[in-house]
Amino acid sequence: MEGSTLTLNGRQVGFTPGQTLLEVAENNGIHIPTLCHLKGCTPTGACRICLIEVAGARSLVAACSTPAEKGMTVDTESDRVHRTRRLTTEFLLASGRHNCITCERSGGCTLQDLAYRYGIDQPRFEATPQPYPTEDVNPFIIRDFGKCILCGRCVQACQDVQVNRAISFGNRGPHAKIVAGGDVRYDQSDCVFCGQCVQACPVGALIEKKAKFQGRIKDVEKVRTTCPYCGVGCQLWLHVKDGKILKVTAVDEASPNKGRLCVKGRFGYDFIYSGERLTTPLIRENGELREASWDEATSLVAKKFKEIIAKHGPDAIAGVSCARSINEDSYQMQKLFRAVIGTNNIDHCART
Repeated sequence: MEGSTLTLNGRQVGFTPGQTLLEVAENNGIHIPTLCHLKGCTPTGACRICLIEVAGARSLVAACSTPAEKGMTVDTESDRVHRTRRLTTEFLLASGRHNCITCERSGGCTLQDLAYRYGIDQPRFEATPQPYPTEDVNPFIIRDFGKCILCGRCVQACQDVQVNRAISFGNRGPHAKIVAGGDVRYDQSDCVFCGQCVQACPVGALIEKKAKFQGRIKDVEKVRTTCPYCGVGCQLWLHVKDGKILKVTAVDEASPNKGRLCVKGRFGYDFIYSGERLTTPLIRENGELREASWDEATSLVAKKFKEIIAKHGPDAIAGVSCARSINEDSYQMQKLFRAVIGTNNIDHCART
């Protein structure tokens, strides 16, 4: 099917067979809003925000789940499309308690963006009471069911991205909700608190507990870094305000983690503020530890190594590499011991 083309908003564009209309639009610089779509996962077409008009179709179609076909005529900006998106947004706003005044996602909420885009300052429909209380008992994640729009992104993030399979859809009709296990609390379920559901949530239904009321999105600076916990090298965004980390998220397109994190990488950053952290080398003299420079400390270690090797041979020295080091550092560590010191006595702290 070489040369496959369709007409998109009045102009002819090419596409690759197998692409969805959403992907074709994105490749051609046309933004179609989505709520349920999670990149890399099977599209569900559940939220109906990405509806677009295709000539000859009986009704509007979901761009995220409709495959592109040769000769299609597609309109993503017709009056009918925008009327439908506005109506869907109003229904979603009426589906629970969407109060933006103190919501942590204010300024970074897709539903809020849609309401602003369509000028919805007073929804036409009465809000639906939520029968489920906010879950706030675990140390990492707050689940506010009143803000949940049942888009399913958290379920896809858990089941398809991290493959933990800890949460799913539960109940029916007005009682539908996202459940963990047999509808228990996160801390009583198989949840490993990787927080992928929080990162996937497009509204304020899932938020980082430690970041609550610490800073709005507009007040926070994002700093990219590498996770310090193991040798994988996962890429992080540190959300920083006044020199303090408020929360951590994954860098979506960065290797090797591609937007994924474990519980330590996402939530275990408090250690950097511990008063027990060593910030300088220490040398023991006369039974007491004193601070030293790195040059002094490394020179002392090199001197002691040479004395031990001269007296007892290189096998009298052994090294243990740290699991929190990057792979390159562990490689250099074993190279130092095998090629420089001359011993194979090198191990890893995860084994010892």
